[in-house]
Amino acid sequence: MPKTANLYVRIEPEVKEQAEKILDELGISASSAIAMYYKQIILQRGLPFEIRLPDSKPTVVGGMTREELDIELKKGIDSMKAGDTYTADEVDAELAEEFGV
Repeated sequence: MPKTANLYVRIEPEVKEQAEKILDELGISASSAIAMYYKQIILQRGLPFEIRLPDSKPTVVGGMTREELDIELKKGIDSMKAGDTYTADEVDAELAEEFGV
């Protein structure tokens, strides 16, 4: 029975290069890193890190381009003209429910 088994994976070349550069600085081969990863999967009885979608956050106006801000402001103006408005209490309740604020 062989002491090792082969594992073939496909990965983007840039990801491979960046990861192998870091592993090289750490003095760890890619094979050793993958073996460590598999051992952690066994020890953790699952992936050794959390996998989940990030929490949604409100849009930060300071992070928008001028075009993005203009588009969002136009949406607001169009909503007001269409009578699609909310009271401050309704907005507060929605923010509390969706974002915990």
